[in-house]
Amino acid sequence: MFSPMFSILLVPFIFAMFLAINMGGSGTAPAFSAAYGANIIRKDLIPGLFGIFVFLGAIIAGKKVSMTIGKGILPNEVMDLTLTSIILLSVALSLLAANLMRIPQSTSQATVSALVGPAIYFDILKTNKLFFEIIPTWFILPLISFLITYMIGKYIYNPVKKRGWFNFQQISSHKGLKLLVILASLYVSFAIGSNNVANAAGPIASMISNELKITLTDNNILLVMIVSTLIIAPCFGIGSSLFGNRVIETTGKEIIDFGPMGATLISFITGTLLLFASVTRGIPTSLVQMNTLSIIGLGISKIGWREILKKTSIKRLLTVWIIAPLISLLISFTLTCCAAHMGWM
Repeated sequence: MFSPMFSILLVPFIFAMFLAINMGGSGTAPAFSAAYGANIIRKDLIPGLFGIFVFLGAIIAGKKVSMTIGKGILPNEVMDLTLTSIILLSVALSLLAANLMRIPQSTSQATVSALVGPAIYFDILKTNKLFFEIIPTWFILPLISFLITYMIGKYIYNPVKKRGWFNFQQISSHKGLKLLVILASLYVSFAIGSNNVANAAGPIASMISNELKITLTDNNILLVMIVSTLIIAPCFGIGSSLFGNRVIETTGKEIIDFGPMGATLISFITGTLLLFASVTRGIPTSLVQMNTLSIIGLGISKIGWREILKKTSIKRLLTVWIIAPLISLLISFTLTCCAAHMGWM
């Protein structure tokens, strides 16, 4: 016979692992597309490195985002076994669709959308955090990442290159700089762990607190997150192995070619912005969009608006970014309706 604890955790953790596999596939692109696009790292090394630093980021800096996901959008007292499973499954299915289309998608936006679905059905949506902090951040941070890389590219990188003050080809081949690019990718992986593992750990923490009648305090959620991360983080590496190679080609090779210096710039800016959102406000936000817009900003500074907008991958990216969260919301809302009518909640 299985223990009650095992029975409670089994189904949600299966869905959480499925979600983590898809998050790993989607998250590989913003973490390593810069280094891979600059031909600095082999694809077969990426999944292991990615999984390790995602784990470290979740343990060290992921608590606030877990609290937001667990009880900042949907009241944590309604997060039972069924609803938690519905939310995790909804996010996983929307990300699976994006991965199969080779489009890196925001796991945080898909998760928040999945939480909004049941909240709308039960009319218990917490609007303050959602409308005044989370959604504005989704627009502001990608715009900031775009503007920073565009301005640096246009007013610093390109003028210095044209005037010949530095030999960029020699600098780009320097071993120390290549190591710096890899470290920047690991830094981004750490930032992903601080934000994205919460997409699975937050709902599970709320569910456990309800099923076992445990108060959801800072210490309790930290303990649950550690246990969750020990199971979920390796699945990021698995997802990176399964889907990462396909997704990373879209942002790493199909938008713009760039060297190690551009790769380091992109990784440092996007990783820092994501860590800022995670540590200061606990806001689940989109590293995928920050990373891609940084690449686009650098690309525009090099080859101009028209050439970048001609890229078919840009159009696909924008389309999926809009559709995938809506799919997640629709799936969670529909499954919640079905579960409620069947008396499962």
